[in-house]
Amino acid sequence: MIKNISLKNILSINTIALVLFFYSNSLHSNSAFPNFTDVVEKNIPAVVIVHATKKMGSATSVMPDMSNIPDEFKPFLDKFFDENKNNDTPKRQSPNFGSGFILSSDGYIMTNNHVISNADKIKITLSDQTELEAVLVGTDPRSDLALLKVEAENLPVVSVGTSENLKVGEWVLAIGSPFGFDHTVTAGIVSGKKRSLPNESYVGYIQTDVAINPGNSGGPLFNLNGDVVGVNAQIYTRSGGYMGVSFAIPAETLVNVYDQLKNDGKVKRGWLGVFIQEVDQDLAKSFGMDKPKGAVIAKILDKSPAQKADFQQGDVILMYDGKDVLKSKDLPLLVGSTLVSSTIKVKLLRNKKIIEKYVLIEELPEDDLIAGMKEKKVEESMVSGITVSDIGENTKKMLNIYGGVKVDKVSAAQLNSSKIQINDVITHINNQPVYNTTDFDKKVKNLNENTLANLLVYRNTNPIYLAIKILND
Repeated sequence: MIKNISLKNILSINTIALVLFFYSNSLHSNSAFPNFTDVVEKNIPAVVIVHATKKMGSATSVMPDMSNIPDEFKPFLDKFFDENKNNDTPKRQSPNFGSGFILSSDGYIMTNNHVISNADKIKITLSDQTELEAVLVGTDPRSDLALLKVEAENLPVVSVGTSENLKVGEWVLAIGSPFGFDHTVTAGIVSGKKRSLPNESYVGYIQTDVAINPGNSGGPLFNLNGDVVGVNAQIYTRSGGYMGVSFAIPAETLVNVYDQLKNDGKVKRGWLGVFIQEVDQDLAKSFGMDKPKGAVIAKILDKSPAQKADFQQGDVILMYDGKDVLKSKDLPLLVGSTLVSSTIKVKLLRNKKIIEKYVLIEELPEDDLIAGMKEKKVEESMVSGITVSDIGENTKKMLNIYGGVKVDKVSAAQLNSSKIQINDVITHINNQPVYNTTDFDKKVKNLNENTLANLLVYRNTNPIYLAIKILND
């Protein structure tokens, strides 16, 4: 028998259910979304606005080409430019805004190098609106960091932590001045670690989805403990504004650069002197490896630490100073952070055997010179779907090689099975040098059909390794 339930009882039951629902969701929200107020209140006083003023050049008048101007107008133009050519027109100034944070109570401040680059005057605004003139202590363009100094005492400071313990998915927050809105707070999660960016080999960036916009550059990235774990530096954007992908320089790089700039005014980085590339699946097979890992040496620079330690082209670097090199991008980070004049043990794979070498790390030079090349066609040879020709002496000199062959044509079958391209210069097959077309023919014909061979090629002067399948002609 079904008992009658009054409307009052139904309403009471629904009310209790709603209360429980909202209570449950409140607990869930509290656990999923932390309260950032303590971190913000603690650290806002140590975050500053950086104003960099750059001179844009003089507004000096330039006499135009008057060959096509009617004669009746020329006297007026002559008079105008005569009167103005000796005027001292003030130079226009362009302000640049960014963020920074205080690292010491006596006024050392870190920001991005691109915020203050080429600045004639730098001004700092504190959280209480106090304005101070800043001097540039030093810069490190390779990490995009710059150290400033203001004359002050008892300033509030941030606490610098470590990024090594950061986990993907962990909450982080940024404080900065996007678009000039001072001390703006945004939050998000860590999206990735040790990201490599184009032309940025010496920084393993922290990727986040924290909203970062122009003006945030140079500001701190905090964990929930209130420690600085990174310096907000770049965004990926197609619009000029935030699109959900931001990058921060890790705290370890910050500390290293800060110490060196403060003590020496410049940053020294370790240097091995090699060009490297990723080991893909095909290359791994050609090297006799069970899986892709490490960094293969495509070129060794003359008089470099690697050359002095008897490293060779085709060596695969598997371990550096006791640390595994899982991907090629790992190596520049490890070498760059090595103390100059340190002797480091490196584990290599050479001709399918593991060997160890000790190398004395030197200081990274300012510039690496890469020569161009000129082509010279001599003799042709058709082998394994590739038409090659001998290279001339100019090419050898430009590339600093003893011999090689240039790829002139690639068959459809070979094109589909490898990454070889026309104009590639082949210098080695399976780590054996190739001197000319005759030598190339001989070495290829000694290889088993349908096997993978590794080729060292120069492409637009850059050495790379390719895995190529030996085909029937």
